[in-house]
Amino acid sequence: MKHYFSGKVRAVLLIAVILTAVVVLSTTLLGEGTVGKGVQTVLAPLRSGVRSLASQAETIYNYMFRYESLAAENEMLKNQINQMEKDYRTADVLARENERLRALAQLKEVREDFELVDGYVISWNSGDWTSSFTINRGTNQGIAEGMCAITGDGSVVGLVTETGRNYAVIKSVLDSSLEVSASIASSGYNGMVQGGYATGEEGLLRMDYLPSSAVIRNNDQVITAGSTVYPRGLILGHVVDAGFDETGVAKYALLKPSADIHKLEQVFIITEYSVG
Repeated sequence: MKHYFSGKVRAVLLIAVILTAVVVLSTTLLGEGTVGKGVQTVLAPLRSGVRSLASQAETIYNYMFRYESLAAENEMLKNQINQMEKDYRTADVLARENERLRALAQLKEVREDFELVDGYVISWNSGDWTSSFTINRGTNQGIAEGMCAITGDGSVVGLVTETGRNYAVIKSVLDSSLEVSASIASSGYNGMVQGGYATGEEGLLRMDYLPSSAVIRNNDQVITAGSTVYPRGLILGHVVDAGFDETGVAKYALLKPSADIHKLEQVFIITEYSVG
C-alpha cells in the first residue's frame, strides 16, 4: 500500500510540475498582449488544474506522512505488547516454580530422609492404556529405574521405567499397568491402586480389594502404604465414589489423583529414603 501511494504522489507531482512550467513559460514568452491574453484565457483552466493537482498531491503527501507515522506507532505498540506478554509469561512461570519450591521445602521439613533430583517434563507419550512422559534428567544425576516420582507437595506421580544419561521415562499412576499398595488415611483400610482406564474410569485411579464392611467417604485421602519402591505416606488421591466390585464380596473406591498429571511441568525423583 505504501508503494502504491508513493507512485501516485510522484505521478501527480510530475504532472503538476509540467503544467506549471507550461503556464509560466507561456506567460513569460507571450506577455500581456492581445495574443498573450488569449493564450492566458486558454491557460486559465490549466492553472486551475495545476492548483487542483498540487492540492491533491499535498493531500496525498500529508496522508502518506500520517500513514507512515501511524504505521511506525503501531509497530512500536506491537513490540511493547509482545514484551509485556513475554514478561507476564515469565512472571507466571516463576510464580508457579516458587509455589512448587515452597511446597517442596515444607515436604523436606517432614521427610528429611528424602534425597531428591528435580526434572522438567520434555515430552509426553499417552496411549489408550498407558500414560508416560520423559524428563530432562537421567543416570548422570543418579536416577535409576524403579524410583518413585512425586510433586513438590508429596503427591505420587509415577515410577521411573527407563533411563538414559540425560533423560528418564516415567510411567504415571494413571497407567493401568502400574499398581501401588495403598491405604485410606482416616480408616487404615488397605487396597491396591491402579489407573482406572481399564475399567472405564479414564483419568481416575481405582482402589480395589477393600473389605466389604469398609466405610468409605468422599474426600477420604488415600496414601501409599509403604514399600521398597514407594515410601509410606505419599498422597495418591481423594475418594470421589465407591461401590462393590464385580464379585460383590469386596469394595472399590474411585480416586481423583492428587497430582494433576497432564499439567505437570516439574517432578522430583526420590533417589534415596529411609524404609520404615
